[in-house]
Amino acid sequence: NLLWDNKSSVLVGDYLFARSFQLMTDTDNLRVLSILSNASAVITEGEVLQLSAAEDLNTTEDTYYKVVRGKTAALFSAATEAGAVLAGAPEDQIAALHDYGESLGIAFQVVDDLLDYLSDAETMGKNVGDDFRERKLTLPLIKALAKADADARAFWTRTIDKGDQRDGDLEHAMELLHATGALEETRAAALEWADRGRERLKVLPESELRQMLDDLADYVVARLR
Repeated sequence: NLLWDNKSSVLVGDYLFARSFQLMTDTDNLRVLSILSNASAVITEGEVLQLSAAEDLNTTEDTYYKVVRGKTAALFSAATEAGAVLAGAPEDQIAALHDYGESLGIAFQVVDDLLDYLSDAETMGKNVGDDFRERKLTLPLIKALAKADADARAFWTRTIDKGDQRDGDLEHAMELLHATGALEETRAAALEWADRGRERLKVLPESELRQMLDDLADYVVARLR
């Protein structure tokens, strides 16, 4: 978009979308096509749900995870499930790899949301606190809101609900996130999702590839350990 303009970018995006469906049909496997096209629909639904939940202080953890399952985990689980189908794996292994991919995707997104408050621009590729400035209701903030007293609730209402952010607000937000234990609880959630994914891999026979998937689950949460 920056290099070529909006219209050209949209057209190229449309081309890539169409090309992806061409590649799906090249597998000559209707089940894989169903998995991937369903994932495409779920991802769109997740984005719509995220828009409806944006800046809503009543957003619950259940809604957050529905968004994450849509916009991130659906892509991971489609990749791992489709791979199992193409490999001719038995049904219990296909189901296990779907669940592994979903857990991996959730862990990945929870880590990303947590590091927005804990990392730095060089590591993340974005500024610390961008989610706060963009008034995104991610898991750390949802957890902090659940424990907010009247003063904290008023602060979150002003900064997130109304978008009235001032100098020093990010620092105060960080203080509240630490004080309520929201950051540590989010860290624990990410590690738990990674562990869930690894647990599902036990259905698979011992192999180098299984170990790679296990290592990948570790890699996703490595920055939190």
